[in-house]
Amino acid sequence: MTDSTTAPSAVASGSFDLGGDLPVIRLGYGTMQLTGPGIWGPSADPEGAVRVIRRAAELGVTFFDTADSYGPVVAEPLLRKALHPYADDIVIATKAGLTRSGPNDWRPVGRPEYLRQQALMSLRLLGVDRIDLFQLHRVDPAVPLADQIGELKQLQDEGVIRHIGMSEVTAEQLAEASRTARIVSVQNLYNLAHRDAEPVLEYAEQNGLAFIPWFPLATGALVKPGGPLAAIAEQHGASPSQLALAWLLRRSPVILPIPGTSSIAHVEDNSAAAGVEISDADVEALTRAVAE
Repeated sequence: MTDSTTAPSAVASGSFDLGGDLPVIRLGYGTMQLTGPGIWGPSADPEGAVRVIRRAAELGVTFFDTADSYGPVVAEPLLRKALHPYADDIVIATKAGLTRSGPNDWRPVGRPEYLRQQALMSLRLLGVDRIDLFQLHRVDPAVPLADQIGELKQLQDEGVIRHIGMSEVTAEQLAEASRTARIVSVQNLYNLAHRDAEPVLEYAEQNGLAFIPWFPLATGALVKPGGPLAAIAEQHGASPSQLALAWLLRRSPVILPIPGTSSIAHVEDNSAAAGVEISDADVEALTRAVAE
């Protein structure tokens, strides 16, 4: 393992103030891959998962993303075991609103009483007095959005959660939700090869929201030998994954990538992406390659 004093630090990615008052290092860490196959059941190596989380923190990561449904009830306890008592700069974002009935099966449930139950459970499992960022994991089409966000606003007023976010929504849904409560973040699928969420990113930029791309490293054909990502990565002495993260960090100052892994080597590789500097020409070449 690389010494934490000499390893490339995530701090080089810069910082962002969630909600204007909660600073985080932009390059974070996502815990979804710390569970069993299909995001179901326990980690094959729980102690190794704890070491990975701790290594991320050693490398300057302060923003950790998780959810009650990862496992379920697997990722949140791992975070607590790894980092509790939490350092003052550690910020944990969790989510509720998806239930599980088996591997790779996700079903939205946004009933207010369920969201409240899960928020209180996350409070206990994480071992915190207040959840820094609580995100509606999916909008439940069977429940009025105002009721779902309204319950989160009530929890916020009670001091259970500090800030409210949403996941996999449209810009129109964000605007609608914002009429009920202040939304400070949005988490959508977004990476070099999948940019359907551009309108949501634009909304985030215009309204000061953090944009948290999940699956940030899915680069598809771009990483094939001789492809544009591999070629530019080689020019920079970087891995394709590092270049994909560097592109996200350059794409917008509101983007907070949360690459997840169960490997310490990959955590170190991802952290080093914060120090990869790419030119405007590189950004244009990568962006153009996706459309070709």
